[in-house]
Amino acid sequence: MKKYGLPLIILLMSILYIFFIPSDQVAIKTLFKLIPMMLIIGYAYLHMPYSKTRIHYMMLTGLFFCMLGDGLIIWWFEFGLAAFLIGHLFYMMGFFTRWKFSVIRFACIVPIAVYSFFIGKELIAALQLNGQESLIIPVLAYITVISLMLWSAIMTGNLWAIAGSILFVISDSILSWNMFVSDISYSDVLIMTTYYSAQFLIARSIAAFQGSNRYSSARHFPVN
Repeated sequence: MKKYGLPLIILLMSILYIFFIPSDQVAIKTLFKLIPMMLIIGYAYLHMPYSKTRIHYMMLTGLFFCMLGDGLIIWWFEFGLAAFLIGHLFYMMGFFTRWKFSVIRFACIVPIAVYSFFIGKELIAALQLNGQESLIIPVLAYITVISLMLWSAIMTGNLWAIAGSILFVISDSILSWNMFVSDISYSDVLIMTTYYSAQFLIARSIAAFQGSNRYSSARHFPVN
């Protein structure tokens, strides 16, 4: 059940929400949006090792705040954004406890920064054009935090965490571009498929963080 059954249920509930739950029923839509995340949190908990350390509780807390953001962002965008930001902070703090330095991984901050600068520049221009200047600081803060979260995941060398964090950035990039800059075809499907995949992979990464030191075994890409 833990290995195959629960992931299958998560997949089916995600498909149900993305493709079959009508958007005009907001309360029902919110409920079904949260169900996959509840299951993902349960999946993460089941994969926590017997000897739990700080990173495991931080990851679980990050998942919880992201689930909170899922519900809030539908009704109050700013509160949802704040919840996701807190979730990313917990992910980032957890990942940094498993820092594994290499020049290659460390240098990844450069393309991340370039991409974040491009997205931030376009979003600021769009927000100013639309008269939404009050969102500029919160949006820039979010871009900064999620970029650092991605870098911190890369610095762990954990492939599950890295893949999940990349997909999270992709999901939020599509969401923000579609919301503020210009419409993207099939944006809802693209946003949620990448988002649920991201959260599942991050939850799965918990199992690879074993032991109490930052050099515990985890699948990682080669160091220099």
